[in-house]
Amino acid sequence: MRMKIQCPVLRKLKHKHLFLCLPLLIVCLLKSLVYKKETANNSVLIDTDTYEDTKNVSKSEHSEYEVDCAAVYELDPVEVGKSLEIRRKKTVDVEDDAVVSLTSDCDKYIALRGYGDIPVSDEEKQFPLAYSIVVHKHASMVERILRAIYMPHNVYCLHYDQKSSKAFAAAMQNLARCFSNVFVASKREFVQYAHITRLYADLNCLSDLLDSKVQWRYVINLCGQDFPLRSNFELVAELKKLQGANMVESSRPSQYKKQRFTFSHELKDVPFEYGRLPVKTTQTKAPPPHGIEVFVGSAYFILSRQFVNHVNGSQLVKDLLAWSADTYSPDEHFWATLVRMPGVPGEIPRSQPDVTDLMSKTRLVKWMYLEGSLYPPCTGTHIRSVCIYGAAELRWLLNFGHWFANKFDPKVDPVLIKCLEQKLEENQRHWVNFASGKPV
Repeated sequence: MRMKIQCPVLRKLKHKHLFLCLPLLIVCLLKSLVYKKETANNSVLIDTDTYEDTKNVSKSEHSEYEVDCAAVYELDPVEVGKSLEIRRKKTVDVEDDAVVSLTSDCDKYIALRGYGDIPVSDEEKQFPLAYSIVVHKHASMVERILRAIYMPHNVYCLHYDQKSSKAFAAAMQNLARCFSNVFVASKREFVQYAHITRLYADLNCLSDLLDSKVQWRYVINLCGQDFPLRSNFELVAELKKLQGANMVESSRPSQYKKQRFTFSHELKDVPFEYGRLPVKTTQTKAPPPHGIEVFVGSAYFILSRQFVNHVNGSQLVKDLLAWSADTYSPDEHFWATLVRMPGVPGEIPRSQPDVTDLMSKTRLVKWMYLEGSLYPPCTGTHIRSVCIYGAAELRWLLNFGHWFANKFDPKVDPVLIKCLEQKLEENQRHWVNFASGKPV
């Protein structure tokens, strides 16, 4: 492609006195070259090593980044400074088509990403886990989540939105095709924000996971902006301590939160990033069925197989689900309420105190209005009052005590995710070697 050089003086003089405009022509040419160089130097590719064989990304046009993750963990000012400098540049993410290309040859993809090199202990093999992964975009991030949590003896359900792009859907189908223990949900929803369809997506995966041949012990749900903070070895060790209990946030609702399920909501078009949203009406809802006391929490859960088996065939649960259909964000009261039901496996008695988000280790979310009091300020950015983490929070994230966190975005900070991947792999190898008596 020819470079178009803008030189107004040259156009005005046309071909007359060309020798007089020659110095201006040289200046214009140099400006174009400098601009092109600055544009390249001010963009950075996200984890090019992962997708080095894809055709959609040209490394030569963008700079790559090298950061010492061990030094970032120790909050070394030079390395943290590097991460901040990288964030100032325009990040170039990997397109969904590139992930489709990467995963089109399963053997090559599995070898490239090192799936066969993941160490695993006998203890982990005897304690398989299941995952419900509900996603709708950014295939490269979904692939990185899967790689971070993958174990050959676990099982993974991918639910991608019916509204997802063809390229994203193809990438998810390819991932499922490459692994015998990864599959796409048999029924997929047109998921709407804060709507019952979000809850249906997880329920569809849970039903499929119960039909899996893998006799998993616990199931964990994730979304496309989550990331683990524990290796599989560490997570299994923590889950064993639960002795069949569930890890779910469950608190008594405030008057404000009660409005979410005491009034009927209708799905309407709104001037909002998601386009459609359940909007509160003036119609008061009937009380919950069977005299159920409603508790609130989050959409995130870690549930025992016994609990999921129990609720899967319960008429009470079906009635609560039907009653919740016109509430706002029903996934934030459904699980919190069910774990308080008398007689369910791993029951949290209603008389027990609230289980807050800081007590439940399912997900570490940093709310903007609590920064400075409950946790340090966000070093990334915010969306809807939630922190998208930055690299300077690496040590805090790994040491806070939670097992997963939200939100992560490689376009906000590619260094953090890269360093988390590295730390988790190091931890997995360390503990597997330790358990087998090998030098660590």
